[in-house]
Amino acid sequence: MNQQASVLRTGRKFDQVLEGARDVFLADGFEGASVDKIAKAAGVSKATLYSYFPDKRVLFMEVVRSACVQQADESLELTPGSCGPRDVLRAAAERVHGVLLGGFSLQLFRIFVAEADRFPDLGPMFYESGPMVLHGEIQAYMEAAAARGELKIEDADLAAAQFIELCKADIFLRFLFKIDTEFSEQERERVISGAIDTFMARFGA
Repeated sequence: MNQQASVLRTGRKFDQVLEGARDVFLADGFEGASVDKIAKAAGVSKATLYSYFPDKRVLFMEVVRSACVQQADESLELTPGSCGPRDVLRAAAERVHGVLLGGFSLQLFRIFVAEADRFPDLGPMFYESGPMVLHGEIQAYMEAAAARGELKIEDADLAAAQFIELCKADIFLRFLFKIDTEFSEQERERVISGAIDTFMARFGA
């Protein structure tokens, strides 16, 4: 991980190299991605690529780092305003679906699982910058809603995890294992409405 400090994150071609590498790594994984293919995808020479990254491993870690930064920047703000719990939970559920069913996030997830032994730091990086942030935002809303008397929750940490799992019902594993690659608005609405109804039946004030 400390190799990242040696990466030169400036220069006209840096973003170009990173984008090309991301596309190749997501398509082929770490093992299947060659430096030649990455350079071609980025539209640069191998010499240019190596001027930024000393080897493929450092380049892969930089792709992961930038992806995690992107995930962390896409935060969810669950400010209730004049909305009731059902409206706020719907916004949270739609965000959960955006994360879970987004092609980029899922591709990253598959790579991290496949490369867990080779890169043991990848899983925590991904989880802490994405799923953990989302969980924390939902948990914070639930704690505040419980304090206002809108929800009856004693363990907001567990309740947030349970709500996220309800949002995954039926469709996530089908998507993960490529049984289905996309879902209609009606299919998503069925799961989201079911998640909200089930959650409110248990935790509604």
